[in-house]
Parts: sequence; C-alpha cells; structure tokens
Amino acid sequence: MRFRDGALAALTSVIWGFGFVVIKLGLSSFSAPQLTALRFIVAALPVFLVPRPKIAWPRLALIGLTLFTGQFLLLFFAIAARLPAGLASVTQQTQVFFTVLLAAIFLREIPTLRQGVGMTMAFAGLALIGATVGGADLPPMALGLALAGAFSWAVGNILVKRAAEVPVLSLVVWASLVPPSPALLVSAIVDPHPSLPAALAAASWLGIGCALYLGAFATIVAYAIWGDLLQRYSAARVAPFALLAPCAGVVASALAFGEIFSPIRYAGMALILAGLVVIAFARGGGDSTRELRPAR
Repeated sequence: MRFRDGALAALTSVIWGFGFVVIKLGLSSFSAPQLTALRFIVAALPVFLVPRPKIAWPRLALIGLTLFTGQFLLLFFAIAARLPAGLASVTQQTQVFFTVLLAAIFLREIPTLRQGVGMTMAFAGLALIGATVGGADLPPMALGLALAGAFSWAVGNILVKRAAEVPVLSLVVWASLVPPSPALLVSAIVDPHPSLPAALAAASWLGIGCALYLGAFATIVAYAIWGDLLQRYSAARVAPFALLAPCAGVVASALAFGEIFSPIRYAGMALILAGLVVIAFARGGGDSTRELRPAR
C-alpha cells in the first residue's frame, strides 16, 4: 500500500475512533434512532450537488441498509443500552474479521500468510483493550447489538467492493438517503417522544454539533476515503486499519470522560500498531489497482 493511502486509512480510523465519544455525547440530546436519522440527513445534504451514481436503486438501497442503517441503529441502541464508548470502539472493529472472512468466501480474496500474522497480532491487541473496558454489569444484549452492527458493516463493505465502478463519494451521499426513513420509523415505535423537530428544538448545541460531526466527517469524509481504498485494495489490506479506531476511541474516552489508561491497554495499542505495520507495509503484490479489483 502506498504511504499516502495508508495515512488516509489511518486518518479515517481516527475520525471513527473519536466518533464513539461523539455518539455517547449525542445520545444525551437524542434517542438512538433520532441520532441515526440526523446523522444521515446531514450526510445526504450534498445530493443536490453530487450526481446520482450509476447503480440500480435496489443495490443502492441494500448498501444504505447494511453499511449505514443496520450498523448504526444497532450500535446506537447498544450504547444507549449502557455499552461503554471504549468497548463500543472495540466491538465494532470485529467487522475487520467479518469483512476478511466474507471477502474470502464471496470475492475469493484469500489473505496472505503475512496478512494473517498481522491480523492475528492486531486481534490480540484488540482483545487486550476489550478486556480493560466495560465491567461485569455489561448487558449481554448491548454486546450482542454491537456485534450485529459490526457484521452489518462488514456486509456493507463487501457490497461497496462489488460496486468498484461507482464513484465512492456519490455512493456514500446517495446511500445516506436510505437510513432516515427506517430510523424514524423505529423512533415512532420505540421512543416515548418520537418527534425529531421537538428533539432538535430541545437539544443542546453540543448535541447538534455531535450530529453534524457524525454526518459530515464520520460519514461523508471517512466513508468516501474508506470506500475508495476498499475498491482499490484487497479487504485484507485495508480492513485492519479500522483496528486503529479503538486506540483513538480509548484516547478520546480518556480525554472526555477521565478514563484511566492501564498498562494492558497500552500493550493492546502497541500490538494493533505492530500488526498494521506487518499488513500495510508488506512487500510484493497487492498494491496495484488492477490486481486488486474485486472478483466478479
């Protein structure tokens, strides 16, 4: 992978890592489905400027339902159900392993031995970080919702890879039209006060700022970069960069909520970084766009 592309992948993960704290703060002003709807209303605003991608509506809707709707509704409900922000940043990155597995099954992208070693190292670091957050009172349903959200993200990753001919920015913007309707429907069913305009009127400036960050930076910017990289490189080369997100999430949680770092957490971050070095800077094939188009 080129150094510039590796830096962009790392930047994306940092944006997402800080996003877990932003989600936690945003849920103080909005319910989980309301925050999901707001995030993608913001992300969909550029539809007036960005041409619609040349992709069938059902295919576009499926990407929006998996990459965005399923992932974030489930994640936001998990955090609302008392999943700690630090642990949320860890559980979501199980999408890395789901993505690589699905790519191997459906796209015939088999990881190399070196990539496998790097992912094993990074997974060990992920497990160490996960062992230091949360607590015995962690609701099993919250954990299950988060893992289901991670799987939905992985399915969306594979669908984006199979849409390699489509400009990613337009794909992200137009797919963002999908989540608000199902999110608001869920809000009408489960929220005691489902009115989004009323929630906006009562929200703090911090809550509104959180929605803007999630829509503009964590969705449009981050997913446009991420999708472009997925289309140009193998899943095993790109997906592990998402494992940087827990490191950023842990740092952000410490800054926002006064969380104390432990030596085990530092060790976990070091293992993740070491694993990424092994994966991203391996010599040999896999850097050519032509070689890394997904199998059809």
